[in-house]
Amino acid sequence: MLPLAKRMRHEPTEAEARLWSILRGKRLGGHKFRRQEQIGDFIVDFVCFGARLIVEADGSQHAENAADIERAAWLENQGFRVLRFWNTDILTNTEGVGTAILAALEPPLPNPSPARGEGL
Repeated sequence: MLPLAKRMRHEPTEAEARLWSILRGKRLGGHKFRRQEQIGDFIVDFVCFGARLIVEADGSQHAENAADIERAAWLENQGFRVLRFWNTDILTNTEGVGTAILAALEPPLPNPSPARGEGL
């Protein structure tokens, strides 16, 4: 599996390369991402282990794919959250995708939220 991950790092799709340009080097809120990382029997596109967040760049072959649903369920059982973005969204709205990822990296406010003046 590791040789495949290495090859995938060296031959990214256009969408993966664009996404990596905003995730690499702690550019997104200081969070460290790794690309084409093996987790269990799977290779994920991008992962931030500190936030337990996986980001996937998907082409049309992933539409309603039962294997992807099973894979996401396994990864979520391991404590990860999985975000999926269509390649076209990454290429045409890179900033919006980056904003969505950054929002997912922010810790959720407690319920009730003292920041909103609730529960005081």
